[in-house]
Amino acid sequence: MRITTFGDLILDVIVSLDEPLVPGDDRSATIRTGAGGQAANVAAWAQELGADARLVCRRGGDQADELVAGELRSLGVEVVGPTGGRNGIVVSLAAAGDRTMASDRGAATGLDPHDLEDAWFDCNVLHVSGYALLALPAADAAARAAELARSHCALVSVDASTYTLADDGFRQRVQALAPDLVFANERERDALGPLDARLVLKRGADGIVVDGRSFPAAQTAVVDATGAGDALAAGYLVGGPELGLAAAARCCAKLGAMP
Repeated sequence: MRITTFGDLILDVIVSLDEPLVPGDDRSATIRTGAGGQAANVAAWAQELGADARLVCRRGGDQADELVAGELRSLGVEVVGPTGGRNGIVVSLAAAGDRTMASDRGAATGLDPHDLEDAWFDCNVLHVSGYALLALPAADAAARAAELARSHCALVSVDASTYTLADDGFRQRVQALAPDLVFANERERDALGPLDARLVLKRGADGIVVDGRSFPAAQTAVVDATGAGDALAAGYLVGGPELGLAAAARCCAKLGAMP
């Protein structure tokens, strides 16, 4: 099985706190840097779970890009797409099993439809990160990617990614992709509105709901929830709900989003 993901490859800075931050003062933390980005995470977990994975993105071509692209390739993922500019960085603050992120997508938003090659989308599944739909020209490139993937008879899936940034333009771009499958939590589902697609409703510690059937989350000791939804999506696409939930549990049990 080949899965192509479309979106970001960014430098993840994960700050794990035992106690909340205090304005104007210090807190001890465990801090990890490495490859991240929703599309990159899904590709890495898909590769880990037995698929052949490819990531399509625009990268910065700077030292941050060298670090994260090298890490992803070391995990067996094929990384394709143009380079140039400044690579994206995300800072994730993790505390008590929850996380808050500050995102700078850098060069990723500059991916253009003309940058894409048909061969990149010869796959069984194209998985599009919702973050790629937030700005042009990357959103137009995502639409073109869906067209190319469908020409190879691929299923198209989308992760809604964020409810706080979902406006009319975002909703229209999701609808224009005509996805076969959508991953979303309850707030993201409500922000998107009705879609003619199968919904994988993510409910955190309560598991997922698909076609009206509930699947419980796998038991785990939560260290860091960063990337759990990406691991879930990869596992679901590779092997269905149970594999997705098992991958999410594995992701939560350690620091960082990569397998």
